[in-house]
Amino acid sequence: MPYDGQVYLWPDNQCSNPLPLLPFMITFRRLFTIGFHSLFVVCLLLGPIVPTLASQGEGPAISRRESGVTITYQGMATAVDHELALDVITDRIIHVVARPLGNTVQPSHSLMVVDSLRRTAGPWQLEETGDQVLLKTPVLTAQVAKATGAVTFLDKQGQPLLAEHPRDARTFTADAYDGDAFYRVRQHFTISDNEGLYGLGQHQNGVMNYRGRQVTLLQYNTMIGVPFLLSTNNYGLLWHNYSITKAGDIRPLLPLSAFRLYSKEGQPGWLTATYRDKDHPESVWLSRPESEIAYLYLDDQSRLPDSIDLVRSQVTYEGALESPYSGLHRLHINYSGYLKVWIDGQLQEDRWRESWNAGSFEVPLAMEAGKRYAIRMEWLPDGGQSYFGVQWQRPLSNSDQTRFSFDSEAGDGVDYYFIAGEDMDEVIGGYRHLTGRAPIMPRWAFGYWQSRERYKTQQELEDVAREFRRRRIPIDNMVQDWSYWPEHDWGSHAFDSTRFPDPEGMIKRLHDQHYRLMISVWPKINEESSVYPLFRDNGWLYMRNIYDGRRDWIGKGYTSTFYDPFNAGARQGFWNLLNEKLYQKGVDAWWMDASEPDIHSNINIEERKSVMQPAIGSSARYYNAFPLLNAKGIYEGQRHTDPNNRVFILTRSFFAGQQRYAAAAWSGDISSRWHDMKDQIAAGVNFSMSGAPYWTMDAGGFLVEKRFHQPNAADLEEWRELNARWYQYGAFLPLFRAHGQFPYREPFNIAPEGHPAYNSMRYSIELRYRLLPYIYSLAGSTHLHHYTMLRGLAMDFPRDARALGINDQFLFGPSLLVSPVTERGATSRALYLPEGTGWYDFYSGTYHRGGQTLEASAPYERMPVFAKAGSIVPLGPAVQYTDEKPADEITLWVYGGADATFTLYEDEGTNYNYETGKYSTITFAYHEGTKELHIGSRQGTFPGMLARRKFHVVYVQPDQPHGIDTASRITKTITYSGKEERIMLNKTNK
Repeated sequence: MPYDGQVYLWPDNQCSNPLPLLPFMITFRRLFTIGFHSLFVVCLLLGPIVPTLASQGEGPAISRRESGVTITYQGMATAVDHELALDVITDRIIHVVARPLGNTVQPSHSLMVVDSLRRTAGPWQLEETGDQVLLKTPVLTAQVAKATGAVTFLDKQGQPLLAEHPRDARTFTADAYDGDAFYRVRQHFTISDNEGLYGLGQHQNGVMNYRGRQVTLLQYNTMIGVPFLLSTNNYGLLWHNYSITKAGDIRPLLPLSAFRLYSKEGQPGWLTATYRDKDHPESVWLSRPESEIAYLYLDDQSRLPDSIDLVRSQVTYEGALESPYSGLHRLHINYSGYLKVWIDGQLQEDRWRESWNAGSFEVPLAMEAGKRYAIRMEWLPDGGQSYFGVQWQRPLSNSDQTRFSFDSEAGDGVDYYFIAGEDMDEVIGGYRHLTGRAPIMPRWAFGYWQSRERYKTQQELEDVAREFRRRRIPIDNMVQDWSYWPEHDWGSHAFDSTRFPDPEGMIKRLHDQHYRLMISVWPKINEESSVYPLFRDNGWLYMRNIYDGRRDWIGKGYTSTFYDPFNAGARQGFWNLLNEKLYQKGVDAWWMDASEPDIHSNINIEERKSVMQPAIGSSARYYNAFPLLNAKGIYEGQRHTDPNNRVFILTRSFFAGQQRYAAAAWSGDISSRWHDMKDQIAAGVNFSMSGAPYWTMDAGGFLVEKRFHQPNAADLEEWRELNARWYQYGAFLPLFRAHGQFPYREPFNIAPEGHPAYNSMRYSIELRYRLLPYIYSLAGSTHLHHYTMLRGLAMDFPRDARALGINDQFLFGPSLLVSPVTERGATSRALYLPEGTGWYDFYSGTYHRGGQTLEASAPYERMPVFAKAGSIVPLGPAVQYTDEKPADEITLWVYGGADATFTLYEDEGTNYNYETGKYSTITFAYHEGTKELHIGSRQGTFPGMLARRKFHVVYVQPDQPHGIDTASRITKTITYSGKEERIMLNKTNK
């Protein structure tokens, strides 16, 4: 390739190009009458000079830059015209951007990656072979194919981790929305045969391992899209895009009519839909053929029969399905109301969701091409507007089994960060290096939270708070849900003085009883709100919903819209409002509801985009980032107003980087049903594996069937059992919070004292408080070392193939294997104990070998919890609230069978002094070979730190079982004053 006449300067200290150099020669085409096929460059004595790497034949143009390399493809038969840039961020992180040549699309504002991103890479190399360009760090290689531009990432042993498919004509598709020009962007990757894939936010389909599955990255009530993928092969991919994105198997879902359908009489072409009176099923109102079931949004309701009253209906779809494909199919079903699905007479699902808040699930179905499969679906809409849709995925081909893709609606190019690590925790550390370190939540946040929808008066809330203290049930946090304002004044965040006559006094009295108060702060403002003119006149609102005239469901119904957090002035204005009306009255924490934004429920996605007009660009480009900017405004506002008081934010939606704003997520308006409880397990764990450490859900479920409002005896006992099981599960989450619609959600309103449900809920709360030293230490490690508290089994057992897809168990920290009970009436459950270690029953101390499926005891008042052999679990004293007293006596449960370490973290609990190093750590190490426990010297100090304390040691071995429910024998007691101690655990206490 002839030289283009340019001189390229080599950056300082980077004159170590491994290619052959011809000293002191610079070639210029103007000086010669022939072209050169190779360009040789040198470092001149004048200082560093930089050339490009040689380009061979008709290959791409390659330019080294200070932080990486740019490779330009133009006019090549083997590659689409585009510019590929790779930048080294750290030794383990490489940023990849590919954009079309002649690109006129404006680059996106970077929101998820921190402004202060540090490039900390050591020396890296750029090499060229005949057909490859290699960008190498000490632990990671990006190998670029010269012919196509496809990038393959290799570990330090040269083994492939992930490989791009070559970009083609469908990678960049020019598009526009609301005057914003962009590309629809698609990138395929090749994955290995046996890796597990996790993260991608929170989804309600019960899927743990996303290999071969489709995931929609979209902010929606109960759904959270976070574009971060985590692999058991110890890499992650942060897809740097803010638009609605399909990930994984991105092939379009097929409509029901893509099957060959048969009516219940066997006629080809449709299913038979029969509409009946649900109270008199023998009364048939209408029977008609239906080949599409797609009643997904408000504007689909008109396609339901005009003459049918959905509230009174039972709809049955009957017939058969026949596929042109053989293999594993997946039915994707969206629904509200009651829905049962049978295939060939076998009940597959029995579900319920409130009519206005549709849920989703998948039904796997192995089918043979040309064979009929009987289907029957019974739908009870349970509301005037209900939703039901059926789509499906055809089987994956063999080649598609190793493909994982991203397909985004809007962007300025392919843009992602590849992160490698020694383990999955280190990969998440790389993600947080890019998107921000997670602050430590205030210590009181790790106590128990009580909420209901809703405390309607000041009196109600205070009565509940007093009752907890009277019954001596531990608790730290009360929650005031929405509508504490006058009906018309949604958005003012002003207390309704008729129901909350003395909010300052109420909050002071709560504080005096050692409570904190969290309050609901919607980003929504009614047109009749007292603050509407201020926000409208400053251009801080999305005005389309006002002009569309949509009304909400409160009182007479009010037109409303949301403020625009992409506007810095609007963020400040919103914080000023919260500060004046709430924070200055003593409110401690923020509950950011509807932060998708849910400007109007159940409108379709295109309409959702039309009512959102971000200040920085189109909603098509920035749709998923609303919750990130919403949290940013409150976090920065409070830290500016009150710099040393820890922020706590609970938000219904979440995006990449939001952890840096002290934000936790909860899983939205799920139903009080066993199936929804089970679905939360995979939803929460995958959210945590997306790099977001703080997650919770409404223990007990939010939406409640009418049968529980005035229950018969059987329904009442199911309600109590359901809540008992949900509390058991909730106690082992980063945050433990009960919430939901009527019936009231306090333990004493669910069951009377002495009832097994009451005993169980109380036990779960009390155990939570004893676990505080363990939990708060995990929070410290989350901030200091990017740890993940809520862990999929794959994080600690990535080579145990049986663990990779388990969706109903998780690890809470390094030591505790948690297996919630999600079936009514169960007194045992099958669970898997991962291989490579032993496991102790947490309650009894009974030992079990790993690598086996166990039918574990699960009596009404306990769910199975196992401690890993080679663990140290600190339990603190029983307390009524987190700051009742210092943990001056801690019991160290040491589980033998392998070496173990644990670091106890402590600080002041409510301020940011830890950011300047004011905290302490004590590291415990158990050595299995010598049976010795080493208590290290205390590192660090902070105001109020205990100078002396006692450690009681309980040593658990296979032949010496001790559990937290047994009369355990203390092996040793040590009075600790900060100096190291060594204790032999095979000698008895004296």
